[in-house]
Amino acid sequence: MNKDFPEPKFIDLNFHQVEECEQFSRAEAFFELLNSRRTVREYSTKDVPFELIKTAIQTAGTAPSGANMQPWRFVVVADAEIKRQIREAAEKEEFESYHHRMSEKWLRRLAPLGTDEHKPFLEIAPYLIVVFRITSIVEEGETEPTYYSQESVGIAVGMLLAALHNAGLATLTHTPSPMKFLQEILGRPKNEVPFVLIPVGYPAENAKIPDIKRKPLDEIMEVI
Repeated sequence: MNKDFPEPKFIDLNFHQVEECEQFSRAEAFFELLNSRRTVREYSTKDVPFELIKTAIQTAGTAPSGANMQPWRFVVVADAEIKRQIREAAEKEEFESYHHRMSEKWLRRLAPLGTDEHKPFLEIAPYLIVVFRITSIVEEGETEPTYYSQESVGIAVGMLLAALHNAGLATLTHTPSPMKFLQEILGRPKNEVPFVLIPVGYPAENAKIPDIKRKPLDEIMEVI
């Protein structure tokens, strides 16, 4: 190893081993919890305690990342005017997608979800969490890329969704394309690329969701 490289430092692992019976009960309970998670497009205006948002983002920040560079930024939007701007810009891009960009096959896949270019949830949900992927950093005047940033941020977003659901909140992963408008509206630097936009809140009373199913285990797992 290069003598100028920092020396690795190690600490003891803090790992709590649980009894096998508890392992199974935890695993089953966690599955049941996340199996109840659904994408929600109809939100209540009921206030959400901000501490729940902070704790969920702290949880997402524990995700593993390439070279421990933690290439994520979570921008929380509560301001009504900024949410309005985001909705208008998103709906403009979505109109182009639904009417000009998407193929017939893509639109056929979306049809059971009942979605279109209208995105009122972007204004109704109490919070929007915009997740940015940091593509590079500057240290001592030199620019360095972040390593495996796409994979790292994807893992963190998965943990964020689980944490928010665990806190009793509803979410939606919204990815209007292109998403550069999020960079502009939120004043983020060029090295922060929008990854996903997540409305967060409580479901509206009598909220509806698509009648769709998840693939069974034997379709998503193979043991060799």
